Amino acid sequence: MVVKVGTSSITMGGSVPSDAFMDSIARQVSELESAGKEVLLVSSGAIGIGLRALNVVPKPNEVPVKQAAASVGQGILMQKWNDAFQKYGLTVGQILITADGYSNRDVVLNLNNTMAELLKHKAVPIFNENDAISVKEIGPIFGDNDTLSAIIASRADADLLIILSDIDGLYDSDPRKNPDAKIIRTVTEIGDDVLSAAGGPGSKAGTGGMRTKIRAAEICRDAGCQMIIASSAEEDVILRAVRGEEVGTVFVADSAITKKRRWIKSAPPVGRIVVDEGAGRALREHRSLLPVGVKYAEGPFEAGKPVDIVCGGAVIARALPDYGSEEINRVRGMRSSEAKAALGGNMKHRDIVLSENIALLP
Repeated sequence: MVVKVGTSSITMGGSVPSDAFMDSIARQVSELESAGKEVLLVSSGAIGIGLRALNVVPKPNEVPVKQAAASVGQGILMQKWNDAFQKYGLTVGQILITADGYSNRDVVLNLNNTMAELLKHKAVPIFNENDAISVKEIGPIFGDNDTLSAIIASRADADLLIILSDIDGLYDSDPRKNPDAKIIRTVTEIGDDVLSAAGGPGSKAGTGGMRTKIRAAEICRDAGCQMIIASSAEEDVILRAVRGEEVGTVFVADSAITKKRRWIKSAPPVGRIVVDEGAGRALREHRSLLPVGVKYAEGPFEAGKPVDIVCGGAVIARALPDYGSEEINRVRGMRSSEAKAALGGNMKHRDIVLSENIALLP
């Protein structure tokens, strides 16, 4: 299973990490490990802790200060987690991820190997986005650890993701504004009613809100992984959730798509292929993309890199093309025989993208 803890949970609403809270997480994970469970942790807090250590308050767009704070805070955060877990005889391992790295298939496969090896040796993997070098001004970002935790749960084929928050679940309206708001205990379908109930961002300390948690639930659904949103303030909340007690909101998942398609859907795109309506229909019928259906490619991008497929102005899929943007633009609109000749016979097969490398988007 994967457990995600946010900044406001780690600091318990204050400005410094709460030793009592981190000790509680370590104790609960230790009990689960003793019961034969494998637990991975996604931990926010590096930037907030680093800002406190540096005694600075950044301006809204002062990115370098936040990067420096992440660099300082990540070390402090990991030391705190190490101290907490060592009390229970557990070792921790740090894994920092960037969205650029996650877009690379080899990096993702190595990530799986690292996770498996850490778990094999009874170490607790602790993940965070590498905020010291990963910001939107530089390149693609995950943007929040709710999304990251769901991606890790998907990669690990986890059975359960528990997102600990400063709110105890999904409500039918904002409980901070409406005292009559009612908690939704179980979500089986993520429709407009659920999205509407999710509203906007939550606390000021973190970057995530309820909408990012709904996005996480969608990723988990594709992986056949159940997800629970619960309050970090509840005693033994992780153990109670695992025992099936009524805590927070449960997002049910009863089916899964292939692991490769899960990765394709969540990998940040590096370009776009715009297709006509005929190609769009073929893709929705789970067929491959042929050159004749391509209007143009926007890049530059190389073969095998994740790209969005656009039809009628809407993104309908994400895919791994077998050709780069330059080659695709040379053969766009052609029949496969013409395309092969245009590429000097260097066309492995008649498809621009094989159906197995296409993930449809809602």
